[in-house]
Amino acid sequence: MHRIPASNLTKLSKPFVFLASIPKSNFSSASSSTFLQSVPRSETKLIVNPLYHFLPQNQNPFNIVELVSSHLKTSNTHLSLLQSDIKELLPHLGHREISKIILRCQSNFVSVLAFFNWVKFDLGITLNSQNYCLIIHILAWSRQFSMAMKFLSELIELSKDNASGSEDVFHNLVLCTEHCNWNPVIFEMLIKAYVKVHMIQESYESFKKMVKMGFVPSVIACNRILNGLAKMKCDAQCWELYEEMGRIGVHSNAYTFNILTYVLCRVGDVNKVNEFLEKMEEEGFDPDVVTYNTLIDSYCRRGRLDDAFYLYRIMFRRGVMPDLVSYTSLMNGLCKFGRVREAHQLFHRMIDRELDPDVVLYNTLINAYCKDGRLQEARSLLHDMIRIGICPDSFTCRIMVEGYGRGGSLISALNLVVELRRLGTIVTFDIYDYLIVSLCQEDRPFAAKSVLERIIKDGFQPNACIYNKLIECFCRVHNVSEALLLKSEMIRRNLKLSIDSYKPLISCLCGINRSVDGEDLMVEMVESGVLPDHQICRVLINGYCKEGNAYKAESLLVSFAKDFEFFDTESFNALLKFHRDFGNETELMQLQDRMLKVGFVPNSLTCRYVIHGLWKSARLDKRRVQAPLCQRG
Repeated sequence: MHRIPASNLTKLSKPFVFLASIPKSNFSSASSSTFLQSVPRSETKLIVNPLYHFLPQNQNPFNIVELVSSHLKTSNTHLSLLQSDIKELLPHLGHREISKIILRCQSNFVSVLAFFNWVKFDLGITLNSQNYCLIIHILAWSRQFSMAMKFLSELIELSKDNASGSEDVFHNLVLCTEHCNWNPVIFEMLIKAYVKVHMIQESYESFKKMVKMGFVPSVIACNRILNGLAKMKCDAQCWELYEEMGRIGVHSNAYTFNILTYVLCRVGDVNKVNEFLEKMEEEGFDPDVVTYNTLIDSYCRRGRLDDAFYLYRIMFRRGVMPDLVSYTSLMNGLCKFGRVREAHQLFHRMIDRELDPDVVLYNTLINAYCKDGRLQEARSLLHDMIRIGICPDSFTCRIMVEGYGRGGSLISALNLVVELRRLGTIVTFDIYDYLIVSLCQEDRPFAAKSVLERIIKDGFQPNACIYNKLIECFCRVHNVSEALLLKSEMIRRNLKLSIDSYKPLISCLCGINRSVDGEDLMVEMVESGVLPDHQICRVLINGYCKEGNAYKAESLLVSFAKDFEFFDTESFNALLKFHRDFGNETELMQLQDRMLKVGFVPNSLTCRYVIHGLWKSARLDKRRVQAPLCQRG
């Protein structure tokens, strides 16, 4: 990092003007006494009683700074003994006094560091930003850069947690340069520290402030900001930064150009990419393997495989050897458009050129074969990678399992999982989740339950959704006893039961003429805070009607209307149909009157049932009248 001429500086504030106008040597020998007048007063209570001067030295609060400083200057960094001697004075050790002590001992960073840690850890005092800024400057001056970077990161966190909002760390560092030894590299370190904690905008702002002060950061620091902005898709700021780098004399390198090539490729403007590459070559930079890989990947993602392979051939002509990333991008592009055979041929070509494939490359091919339904080829590749010592990862397992699932071979998928686990592959919960759900979809609840029991033994904690799927599957095959056991297990595991847990159980119980048990479950559900829906209302009404218990069906329908404001016409019609089928005209009409009073609104099907019931009743009456006449005749 270097400085640009003072005539080019833009004046920000008095501290910045001061920095730009006095020689660097003056900063190094800045008087501590001047600083003591400008240090803000600490939270400690001011001592004004003159009688304190008659006290012994280790009991006079005025002497806290002198006592600690003298102890540190004797090269004795063990402060535990001093702590017992001055324990009565320690309540008077505030931020102002800490800063004074740091400044008095700044020529010995070991002493300063020992004091700082003693205050922070042994005394438990929360240090402020000024204390941090001083020790950071002293450590940087002493070329203890890793320690300075550690404290910079702490200072950034401290500034974020500040009650009054995020402090301006850069400004605080500048203010402290007036009073202690300092090294301008600290401002570049601040940029890197911000990038490290993903505060990219703050790092960019620090860069601009640094330039206004007259300092020029290195290309490494600029590239870190540029890379962060590129990842955040702040393209406009990327180009602003690049132009500013040129203006202040920061010479771009290959890494700079590769980042900007990536930005251009993401936008997809081919003309701009070509123009930029030409400019790059004019400035003396030949595209390297990273540049080519960025371009190839961009072309492959956009389906421009001919352009991608053209660059692949150009690489050889220019003496740039394609690497694993180059081949992965090309094979991904081919597989994306169903050209799996060509991707496999390229894979063999890569091996012939003595490049070792990795798990990502194998996964690319295996995934393509699985999606194409060619599980035998995928399995063969899996065995190849195991044979050469590449351990399949969770993604390999996932794509193979899903491939078998799509092919209707879930048993093969289960066997594969067992085999991969034996090889040390981590089988993630989502793979087991997929297997359980797929087995449930095939109405194989016992196999699904077996997988559930296995993952519980392995330490996985299945969620309520998995249990609900199993309950639904058991109910679908009319095995309500197993479904109820699973419900009990959910309660034992403190999993929250939802309407999806109860609905299949109630429906199944009503379907096997156990509507009373279904209603009991609904009562339990309501008591637990889960409200029923129209579907539960219908299955219970239909269940009671199926069992011939019209009275219970009606009382339950009225209860749904009054308690939950469910006026389900379909349930009402089911009850009407029951009375119509029994030909009870009087009960049919009375039921309709009672339901209208409750608030049910008839629809066309309601009218049809009533009319059909009346017509059926009229026909029966007519037959009864005609029967005696026939007998008399």
